[in-house]
Amino acid sequence: MNLVYADAYTLNPGDLDWTPIQSLAHVTLYDRTAPEQLIDRLKDADMVLVNKVKMNRQTLEQLPKLRYIGVTATGFDIIDVKAAREHDIVVTNVRGYSTDSVAQVTFALLLELTHHTGLHTESVRAGDWARNPDFSYWKTPLVELAGKTLGVVGFGDIGKQVAAIGLAFGMKILVNRRHTDEQPPAGIRYVDQATLFAESDVVTLHCPVTDENRAFVNQDLLSRMKPTAFLINTSRGALINEADLAEALNQDRLAGAGLDVLTVEPPSATNPLFSARNCLITPHLAWATRESRQRLLHETAENIRAFFSGKPRNVVN
Repeated sequence: MNLVYADAYTLNPGDLDWTPIQSLAHVTLYDRTAPEQLIDRLKDADMVLVNKVKMNRQTLEQLPKLRYIGVTATGFDIIDVKAAREHDIVVTNVRGYSTDSVAQVTFALLLELTHHTGLHTESVRAGDWARNPDFSYWKTPLVELAGKTLGVVGFGDIGKQVAAIGLAFGMKILVNRRHTDEQPPAGIRYVDQATLFAESDVVTLHCPVTDENRAFVNQDLLSRMKPTAFLINTSRGALINEADLAEALNQDRLAGAGLDVLTVEPPSATNPLFSARNCLITPHLAWATRESRQRLLHETAENIRAFFSGKPRNVVN
């Protein structure tokens, strides 16, 4: 079996061992694959691994040997799953590998917004503390999380972990989710979207992008938020109308935002959020701890092994 990984670099830039996958098939690894290179590189592949490389109907129709696509991520919107099914191609994904890492970065962004540790470290290194007449100083307001309200949009594995961490900080937890016919866990209240945005001191997004919620965080919802509130997004950039968020930040209608994702990645240098006031942006790294990527590699290998056994798992189509 020939297996081609079209964009292997982000999963393993060199700090992991490829053996769990290389022991299963004849493997060709490409760090990156441009759209115009895709057909030529995959034409002899029985199996393909992709993370962000798109596989649309036109591409699949030009790959008659292909029988398996393994998405090395949880989201699989890069694949035309209907076309794959019509061509008898099994598509799998990997769930749950990055839950702890993404929840951790959610709070890393929030804690930086509430205490600006980077700013204060730079201030100390610049000599401000050495010149200060007092034993202590701060350059921004400092915010305590205990007693504040954390609004969690989406209540899958990551949303639940974020809520648990919020409870450990002593926060009140509001959750907006699709299914509210069951009793919420202790300390958590299910509310509608408008209520969550209006009452929360912190809103954090943990839901997939759909046609219904694309850019749903817009001027209307942002206007409902407290001017002292923070918005965190470690989910998908397309959930936010970026121009509306930049405007809210620049007009002091929102205290700050922490974003690990943007609508277009890599982004345009003209993205309005790059110059927005008190907006932290990290380069879609929440999933990428070594531990998380190790789990992803292992689970990808297990998906391939299950496909070979005739009992594929984590099938999305």
